[in-house]
Amino acid sequence: MSSKKKKLLKPGQSPASEPGFLRRLAALIYDLFLLIALLFLATALLLPFTTGEAVSAQQLLIYRIYLLVISFFFYGWFWTHGGQTLGLRAWKIKVLTLDQKTINWYQALLRFTTAIVSWGFFGLGFLWILLDKDQRSWYDHLSKTALFFDPQKK
Repeated sequence: MSSKKKKLLKPGQSPASEPGFLRRLAALIYDLFLLIALLFLATALLLPFTTGEAVSAQQLLIYRIYLLVISFFFYGWFWTHGGQTLGLRAWKIKVLTLDQKTINWYQALLRFTTAIVSWGFFGLGFLWILLDKDQRSWYDHLSKTALFFDPQKK
């Protein structure tokens, strides 16, 4: 654990209180289910404009960008408003800056886009937390953020 991160720990916390791999994975899966439900709803909202049919080949790129923007705002809004998606809240984890402040929209965008790239490489960016001494993923490093255990939740 780096000396900078050690200073951020509150009294009584130990380095073991950082969210572990399985806790992070569980929060990620929880959020994925919520995101899929949201994307279904976002698609349903488009149906009146496509006469109830699937998107055409000409509309496919726009549709994918639409879903990507919805996904970004889902994560970005939660991260910039308290640092917790519903999955992170359920597993008592917060996404914060390295000095434990709420992240800004630029950091959320960096985190989101880097996460997409890292998952595109077979999840290597996420698996990186198993090798990193500070247990940070690629998107944590690039966005200068980290996941912290939130002991205030019971």
